[in-house]
Formats: sequence, structure tokens, C-alpha cells
Amino acid sequence: MVKRPTIYDLALAAGVSVATVDRVLNRRLPVREDTVLLVVAAAERIGYHATSLLKRRMTEVPPRRFGFLLQKPYVFYQNFGRELVTAAKANREVEAKTLVEFMEEVQPGYIVERLNQLAPKVDAIAIVAMENPQVNQAVESIIATGKPVFTLLSPLSTTAVTGHFGADSRKCGRIAGWTITRLAQQEGRIGILVGSHRYLNQETSEISFRTYMREHAPGFQLLEPIINLDDERIAYEAVTDMLQRYPDLVAIYVCGGGQEGLIRALREVDSRARPVAVCNELIPTTRAALHDGVIDLALGTPIQSIAVCVIDSMAKACAVRQLPHVAPFMAPPDIFISENV
Repeated sequence: MVKRPTIYDLALAAGVSVATVDRVLNRRLPVREDTVLLVVAAAERIGYHATSLLKRRMTEVPPRRFGFLLQKPYVFYQNFGRELVTAAKANREVEAKTLVEFMEEVQPGYIVERLNQLAPKVDAIAIVAMENPQVNQAVESIIATGKPVFTLLSPLSTTAVTGHFGADSRKCGRIAGWTITRLAQQEGRIGILVGSHRYLNQETSEISFRTYMREHAPGFQLLEPIINLDDERIAYEAVTDMLQRYPDLVAIYVCGGGQEGLIRALREVDSRARPVAVCNELIPTTRAALHDGVIDLALGTPIQSIAVCVIDSMAKACAVRQLPHVAPFMAPPDIFISENV
């Protein structure tokens, strides 16, 4: 009687471990597509009894776990998290489960700790983080294990990162400059608020804003940027101080967060004395401020299209043996004024 090939024989023929064959058969954990193909080809070659089951596994979408580390659970990041979950459910390439976590701190050690806690639980990671050598090293270490890591909104300088998805920060800064030069009634001082220059997207927005103003409106005087840590209280105090110190303040550009603080300070000023104001994101506070004429322009991050693209890239990266380097996805910002919200 001919001995029927066992799972051990199949593993040997495919050049993989018995555990890998078990994962393919029972979908216990995700297995890369090329590995599944190896196992199925070996099963056909040796006449393995469960070859038909293995072939069915090839047509089934693989289960994947995608992890997301976002910043503090402000309205914007809550909205972004929901879009990521929606995009994962809609993706037809994988059976995706999402783990969306918010970080209460921005210290590098804390971010590294959260990254290392999340990595074993998921098949791919996407993160919003400040530029920092410790964070870069943690990302590189995770990628070295074969797990893709993507950056969201703000890039990191490490070349190991699998891909980046965000708004085009250069366009954000130049649109802000274009808007201010056309709405300001006269030349004067312009205040700038930045969450942190360690968010490379915010740094790029500020640089691009300054470049535009230098090229097209050199008569304006740009003040040194104030770091507000994306905190509305710090932003409120900074804007209030600028309004009191500079009678010729004609505009304010907020490159990062802290919109609520900007708006609260401007609401305390006579409407005739308010400077032109440009900030980010369409959230309930900025929507109301646009309607009321408190701010003039909000530059929105197209989170829906970003979410769809990053989920698609995560699914593709999990399906190949060698991690790809995905070209950066830099979406033009959405533009909101009082007449289109």
C-alpha cells in the first residue's frame, strides 16, 4: 500500500516549515502569496490529499491586521481613524482587521515604546510621528523583521520606510502665501504658528510659505515662528500676544494644529481689526469660523483618499516576500472658504 504524503512531506517538498503549511491550510496567521504558491505547487507535485483545500485558500482573500499609531484623539485624528477603518473594510484584496491607537505624548521614547508594543500584534504599521533618530531606528528595526512601516501626514527621514502618504506640504505653504497676499489690505507683519519643526510636513509648509512671500510679496515682514505643540491653549496665548504687540499685524498662518486657540483669540478681536487667517483642517470649529468670517481659509488633508491608498499599499506589501519601496503619495490639499462649506 502506497503511503499517503503527510504534512511533513509537503513541508519538505515546498521547502518551508510544517508550521507554515499549517498556516496555509488553516489560515491561522497570514502567509505571503508567493509562499502559498510554493506550497500549492508542491502539494500537486507529491499528490497531497488536501490539495483542493490549498487551492481554495489561494482564491480566498488573506486575513491581515493593520495597525495605526495616530496623534492625540483630537477631532481630526478621530475622523482620520474612522476613514482608515472604513477603507480597510472596503478593500477587496484582504480580509483586514484594523487596530487604531492614539498617542497621548510626542516624546520619542514614548513613541518607540508604542511602536514596539504594536508591532507583534499586526502585519503592517502606519504612523504619524515627529522626526527623531530614536523613532527612525525603531522603524528600521521593525522593517528589518520583514514588516512594512508607512508614515502618515508627516514623513520621517529614514530611507527604510516602506512609503509615505500625506498632503502636499509645499502646496499648502504656497497656497497660504497666495491667499494672504491677495486678502491683506496692506503690507505689514505676518505671524506664523508651527506645532513643531520636527513634524517635517509642517517644516516644509513654513519654508514654502516663506519662499512664496519672498518671491511675490517681499514687502511683508514675516515674524519668527512660534512653536505651539499643536496645543490650543499655547496657540491662544501666542495669537493674543501677537495681536497686542503688533498693531500692524495683517495676517496669521498656522502651519500645524492649534486652530481652536487661533479662532478663540480672533473672536475676542473687533472684526474690523482681525488679520487675515489661514489654518488647517475642516472640523466643526473651523467650519463655524469660516461661516462667521473669523478665519479666511482652511487647508484640509484629504484623509479619505489617503486612507484608501495606504490600506491598498499595506495589503500589497504584505503579499510579497521582499518589502517594496512605495513612491510617496502627496495629495493636493482641500481648500475651504466660507462659500464652499
